[in-house]
Amino acid sequence: MASYAYTGLTAAGKTVKGIESADSVAALKAQLKRGGVFLTSVSETNAAPQGAGLSREVDLSALFDRVKQKDVARITQLLGTLLAAGITLPEGLSALTDQVESRRFKGILSDIANKVNEGSSFAESLARYPDVFMPLYINMVRAGEASGSLETVLLRVAGFMEQQEELRGKVQSAMIYPVAMAVVSGGVVTLLMVNVVPQITSMFDDMEAKLPWNTKLLIFASDVIGGFWYLIIAAFVGLYFLFRRWRSSEAGRQLGDRIALEVPVVGDLVRKVAIARFARTLSTMLASGVQLLQALDIVRSLLGNVILEGVVATARDNIREGEGISPALKRSGEFPPLVTHMIAVGERSGQLEAMLNDVANAYDREVSVAIGRMTTLLEPLMIVVMGGSVGFIIFSIMQPIMMLNEMAGAQ
Repeated sequence: MASYAYTGLTAAGKTVKGIESADSVAALKAQLKRGGVFLTSVSETNAAPQGAGLSREVDLSALFDRVKQKDVARITQLLGTLLAAGITLPEGLSALTDQVESRRFKGILSDIANKVNEGSSFAESLARYPDVFMPLYINMVRAGEASGSLETVLLRVAGFMEQQEELRGKVQSAMIYPVAMAVVSGGVVTLLMVNVVPQITSMFDDMEAKLPWNTKLLIFASDVIGGFWYLIIAAFVGLYFLFRRWRSSEAGRQLGDRIALEVPVVGDLVRKVAIARFARTLSTMLASGVQLLQALDIVRSLLGNVILEGVVATARDNIREGEGISPALKRSGEFPPLVTHMIAVGERSGQLEAMLNDVANAYDREVSVAIGRMTTLLEPLMIVVMGGSVGFIIFSIMQPIMMLNEMAGAQ
């Protein structure tokens, strides 16, 4: 029995090294696989085997090694291209393992490649990692394997994921400015209230003149913030967790999502993002061969709004009873008439996937317009709020000073 020095990867992507005894490299590979390690390199050695066999390296960076969806989309695009060029699936997966930087993702791809080599389907291997590959991805791959068009499906999935990342990026970019302005405004006001206001208003203590109500309010607020800041922070943290708990309840989701749809400007953006995601996802899944009922189940879970999720669930139930998608969407009143009309035309003409794709393209453009409109409104609003807060502080400080000057001039 020979001794082998090896390097391998765990399913979490952590690199492990060690020395093991085995009859052959194949036996070593099987032995390590049972321990959850996937062999990447091996060489025969004269050194003695290590006790437990595996030398685990402590790597705190693995705690923060999350697989990003943009990396999944990139690898999916490359894998589809390789399969279209005639490369087999196991070979393609092995080749792509070296293309990713994430250790965890390397380990996942190695495990998937090994499972496929052992005879498991690609979809079953992907399903072992539901936190990396969403149900939509897995079901589209399963449909692609069944129809023999896996490379086409993978390219379609990659395109879909890239479009979703682009849409998400637009929404996040739109929120950067108002969030930054809110942080700056809060910091400036807090600094004024804690450091500046107490020094200036301390001169009012020896005055016998009656202070205006706004100056009294400013002094009170300054004393509370300066003296009980830790209680204020604790209160905000507590309220945040209470809000999260309420939002996770059924009543909280219903009310919160309904408010999100009804708020001016913001509600319009939320609805358009959800409709674009609904149309794009359903179109992509139907074009990949996923059954309509199964596709609607998956689409429903991706909308992010319980009100619209209920509408899609009703449409799914109506399809079981022989009705189309468009009547349920139209009756709900949550989907614009243009959307339901285009879906109805697609159902009648047998071109539902194409119509849904047109709806998705149209609403992607609408989302861009809505984001621009919201940003245009938020910028002056944030400036007014910030300027008003600072202006109130300055006015409340200067008003009693001006009153004293007028009294001194009158004397």
